[in-house]
Amino acid sequence: MISTGAVRVIVLRTAGTNCDEETAFAFERAGAVAERVHINRLVEDPRRLLAYHILAIPGGFSYGDDIASGKLLANEIRFRLDDVVRRFLDEGRLIIGICNGFQVLVKAGLLPGTPPGRVTTTLTLNDSGRFETRWVRLRVDTDRCAFVAPGDTLEMPVAHGEGKFVAPAPIVRALEKNRQVVFRYVGPDGRPGAGYPWNPNGSVADIAGICDPTGRILGLMPHPERHVLPVQHPRWTRGEARPEGDGARIFSNAVSYVRRRLL
Repeated sequence: MISTGAVRVIVLRTAGTNCDEETAFAFERAGAVAERVHINRLVEDPRRLLAYHILAIPGGFSYGDDIASGKLLANEIRFRLDDVVRRFLDEGRLIIGICNGFQVLVKAGLLPGTPPGRVTTTLTLNDSGRFETRWVRLRVDTDRCAFVAPGDTLEMPVAHGEGKFVAPAPIVRALEKNRQVVFRYVGPDGRPGAGYPWNPNGSVADIAGICDPTGRILGLMPHPERHVLPVQHPRWTRGEARPEGDGARIFSNAVSYVRRRLL
């Protein structure tokens, strides 16, 4: 357990990462101390990870999405940092992967985490066949995840070409039974099943984000770090934005969790 008074966040970056500054800003606005660290520095000294409470893997195009989105960074984590990441989690700390970071967590076997270490789901090409950048509505569908509050409906943008969540039917049923489906894409009425463009990629069961069985690892395709300020909402000039961006809740919930459990 870390005994320092500040909630410390490591924002992992590498070649092609392009949302690290926004992610660090979102955590700092929530009251944490965030540090952007290149993967090479962590590989040189893996125990450095244990100086932090939260590991954030931000969006972007790590290694240019060569081979497959997130695959190369996932392999670095899986084969070069596995022991320290497992210890990090065993000590009750948090991990969040956003967009490309979600792809990394899935392909590293950290999500969905059932069974542990196995890659049982993936994120693949959007049904539209093109890069989707639009605002979506999300419904929180679990009471298990440290990053969210049950019943919330959030608005935030997506920006991805490979965001379609795919898993065999038994895995999807298990995720739903275990309350590991954190976010679903919903239509204007707040219900799933609205189809495109509300589900921008064709994800199975409208799944936009999942957690592991502990609720301490979250992966989601939409970008909460791009909606932490009201002026980031596309209709803020019409008075339709809330006083705080919806995505800010995800970061503040994580910081509050650490303060309650780890400090």
